[in-house]
Amino acid sequence: MPPSRTAESLLVVSAHAGDFVWRAGGAIALTTSRGGRATVVCLSYGERGESARAWREGKSLEEIKAIRRAEAEQAAAILGADIRFLDAGDYPLVETPELTDRLVRVFRETVPTVVLTHTLTDPYNGDHPAAARMAVQARILAQAIGYDAPGEPLGAPPLFHFEPHQSEMSGFTPDVLLDITEVFDTKRKGMESLPAQQHMWDYYTDLATRRGVQLKRNGGPNLGLPANAMGEAYMRLYPQVTDRLA
Repeated sequence: MPPSRTAESLLVVSAHAGDFVWRAGGAIALTTSRGGRATVVCLSYGERGESARAWREGKSLEEIKAIRRAEAEQAAAILGADIRFLDAGDYPLVETPELTDRLVRVFRETVPTVVLTHTLTDPYNGDHPAAARMAVQARILAQAIGYDAPGEPLGAPPLFHFEPHQSEMSGFTPDVLLDITEVFDTKRKGMESLPAQQHMWDYYTDLATRRGVQLKRNGGPNLGLPANAMGEAYMRLYPQVTDRLA
């Protein structure tokens, strides 16, 4: 049964099998800790471009896919998320109408209240903006009453871009800082279940620390944020609709 339109339903569209953990693991863990549903869609396993150690060890393509899948499944279980793999290949991840349609069907099924994906610019990894463009297009198509896919037309869930690895080069200027302090240990455990990219563990811990400092600075002293606050940064694609400025 699809979730109700009032239930918290987070949908994360990830180019590769590890991206969702580094960049949105805190948001996922927060959602599931509150009893909401989180669904992660990995368009590829990151088997060609993000599995260097396995290639150097002489592993075959199928062996590497199996390794990356098992790692991502373990990370998703730690974060409390459902995970799906579309096995569309990476380096390059090729945008196709068929792949976009598969995403539309996930949108219609999960009825997301929030969507997270990559930035639309990343000069270091073309797979990331390709995933973002398909996620944005799928959201648009899922809203169309005449689009031929199961389920009801989607509403207008907010879509946020999570932080890329090279923020400045990708034109990433955060306008949302998410407090993930209470679930950071869970995120760290999720990261540690991805040994294929062990070099990322400390990088994203340090980044969460820096974003936590900014979170405190922008939140003000009256929020009572802890000294060790940890954060994730996001950019919102569509305007916020509200009757109160906050």
